[in-house]
Amino acid sequence: MRAKTLVAVAVAAALSLVGCSSGAPAASQSASESASAAPSGGAGGEVGVFTWWADGSEKVGLDALVKLFGEKYPNDTFVNLAVAGGAGSNAKAKLASELANGNPPDSFQGHAGAELQDYIRADQIEPVNEVIDSLGGSSVFPQSLLDLLTVQGNIYSVPSNIHRANVVWANPAVLKKADITAVPADLDAWLSDMEKLKQAGVSTPLSIAGTWTQVQLFETVLIADLGVDEYTKLFAAGANWESDGVKKAVDHYAKLLSYANTASDGDDWPGATDAVIDGKAAYNVMGDWAVAEFTLKNKTDGEDYTYFPVPGTDGVFDFLADSFTLPKGAKNAAGAKDWLALIGSADGQKAFNLAKGSIPARTDVPATDFPKYQQSAMEAFKTNKIAPSIAHGAAVSQAWNSDISTAISKFYGSKDQATLIADLVAAAQKNAA
Repeated sequence: MRAKTLVAVAVAAALSLVGCSSGAPAASQSASESASAAPSGGAGGEVGVFTWWADGSEKVGLDALVKLFGEKYPNDTFVNLAVAGGAGSNAKAKLASELANGNPPDSFQGHAGAELQDYIRADQIEPVNEVIDSLGGSSVFPQSLLDLLTVQGNIYSVPSNIHRANVVWANPAVLKKADITAVPADLDAWLSDMEKLKQAGVSTPLSIAGTWTQVQLFETVLIADLGVDEYTKLFAAGANWESDGVKKAVDHYAKLLSYANTASDGDDWPGATDAVIDGKAAYNVMGDWAVAEFTLKNKTDGEDYTYFPVPGTDGVFDFLADSFTLPKGAKNAAGAKDWLALIGSADGQKAFNLAKGSIPARTDVPATDFPKYQQSAMEAFKTNKIAPSIAHGAAVSQAWNSDISTAISKFYGSKDQATLIADLVAAAQKNAA
């Protein structure tokens, strides 16, 4: 199957997610009860699980799953193979080497969408249809989400959550220094507020981290300036990456960076979010895994921090989902299926998402079980237009993401807008053909 077809299918499925929500009514009690029923103890043996949840609040989420896994499957021994680096920036390179050398983990984390196609084309992961069916199938998972995980009739991973990428996290005390009380309506208004902060003595209006966080920031600017429909068209063959809209977005992005701190390529996201928590920065654009970082630091929603969609993206849900696979050649495939059953269960999704700040992929986990932010995200996922994330593999393959990341990294040093556009054009021509 050609790469452009796979990406187009993934993008179309992402757009069709509108109207699905983890806050939807329970599909069937029997499915929920079946997914939450006490297991027999598990297959036994070590179960090596590869993720990039090695630090901060992400590790808290993984720890919640591991604890529940031990309770549900006492015969199994969880082996943590996590590699640090937000969005898998470091982990994916190590994973690629392990898979190429015939040494796969028992399960590994991947993003739903086009990113999974790389593993499928390389014949590195097995279908998990039986696991999904045992969990309740489309009666508890939105069919449109399952479509993102399906190629030629087979489902290739079990989703653990839904994340939103286009969220601005803000420190009200820092904003007060410039008398900023209103949410900016668009990017120009946001830039105006950043200038006010600068004039008020705030040295870092906007905090950023390494390259992948900059790619995420850039994708939200593209969505703001292009709108969901035109943004999504960028991932089809023949898309115009040098349109006036893209040029406008690149200019806005350059201006945003002029208000940001100096970041190194390997800087991970918690530091950028902590800058807002600690009052060293006013804003940080980060996925909603950041809410767990605020919780970890004992910060109160609405008092110590506020949040809103990136200006210009109100009514848009920049979508990604974490999911777990069954690699070909896994040493303990039966134990891996225990892990997949746990992360896909109602109990597993509640424990994990409460800790991580995301929302369940299942539709039968009550919204009332979650705090304020997650409830708002559940509602937004029901009602907003859905845009697939570049940085987190929903919109593009790993190869295309890598080329975009290289272009963004180069731009961070040069600030040459024409070169960035040329690099984005070249990346599209190479990967969407």
